[in-house]
Amino acid sequence: MKLKRFAGVLTGTALATMTIAQTASAAELRMSWWGGDSRHVATQKALEACGAKHGHTIKGEFTGFDGYLEKLTTQMAGGTEADIVQVNWPWLPLFSRDGTGFADLRKLPAVDLSQWSETDLNSGSTNGVLQGISVSTTGRTFFFNQTTFEKAGVPVPTNWAELEAATKTLKEKLGDDYYTFNAVKETAQLLVTLAVTQKTGKDLVDPATNRVAWTPEELAGGINFLGHLVEIGAIRSQKAEASDGNVNLFEKPAWAEGKIAGSYEWDSTYSKYADPLKDGQVLKPVPMLHIEGSVTDGVYRKPSMLLSVSKNSKNPEAAAQILNCLLNEPEGIDALGTSRGLPSSKVAAERLAGQGEPEVRAANEIVVAAAGPMISPFNEHPEIRSNFIDSLEEFAYGQISAEDAAQQIIDGTNDVLAEFD
Repeated sequence: MKLKRFAGVLTGTALATMTIAQTASAAELRMSWWGGDSRHVATQKALEACGAKHGHTIKGEFTGFDGYLEKLTTQMAGGTEADIVQVNWPWLPLFSRDGTGFADLRKLPAVDLSQWSETDLNSGSTNGVLQGISVSTTGRTFFFNQTTFEKAGVPVPTNWAELEAATKTLKEKLGDDYYTFNAVKETAQLLVTLAVTQKTGKDLVDPATNRVAWTPEELAGGINFLGHLVEIGAIRSQKAEASDGNVNLFEKPAWAEGKIAGSYEWDSTYSKYADPLKDGQVLKPVPMLHIEGSVTDGVYRKPSMLLSVSKNSKNPEAAAQILNCLLNEPEGIDALGTSRGLPSSKVAAERLAGQGEPEVRAANEIVVAAAGPMISPFNEHPEIRSNFIDSLEEFAYGQISAEDAAQQIIDGTNDVLAEFD
């Protein structure tokens, strides 16, 4: 009888312990992100659904993109960042030089990493440590106004030689104010990057040395390629663009009218460039154009953004549960939809198959299928980008040669990279 009573006490104690443990496992978490109203609504809905599923409460901290970096920088310096943090991919070197800025996601088993390719996982790693998981993959691809080329009686170009020939025909048949392509500021920089990468098979930054991988001669070749496109009238000169106030392409009447017939833009921005076109005009994403002698597609592909778990989180496992729910589980996938682009997670991509604009999907498929070296986040470091663009502008105005511009870009880039040794 005593034994039975004692067993009952043990059973009651065990149940009480289980109840306490379940209560203790319920965490109060924070998640920070940037975006517009549609993303805010979708994310809050997803957090509510994932929180209910896993027994956690998550407070959303959201703003527009402007000011987010400054706020996150302050929080990271004080160790007060949210448990789950949306991070812009180029910021990884700023917040995690050696792979210790955020929690190592490989050590948080709640995240099903098998849903991402090794390329995606490597792009979110620093010093071999997984610091952030890719939410969606984006990249640069070519958009051409099919209607303009049909009007001139030529096919949409599939390589640079065809674009050069089409340029001559467009001007002869439609007028000298017609251009086959656009390349200004950041787009000009990435077009030069594309040319050099295709020719060499190398990204700007050598990950082994953390220095510029290109020789001055290789980079000068890419700069001269850009200059050649200006000389043949494929793209407008920097002087002409500056005289117009360097207006965004999608805001230009010439673009809306089809007088600028192509550009090299992010796959996810298709609508931004298609919507301004006048009725009847059709904008199409096309596979990568190759320069002569190319050894790779040279695709500039990267995570559009990452989700990271704070190394200061008091409940990293709970944070990992919510992160996994957002990206890999039906509750999170359905709520987020395509509010952060077409998902990188395999299970999410399958579940959302058919959602989103067909042309955006077509552009993304081109980006994902194309080959190229892994891109370093340093390509988008503010100082490196500014030096690159400024040097191209000096070249465009005839102030320096392509060779001098190349050396200036390499020296400036290496100076920045040296700060991260």
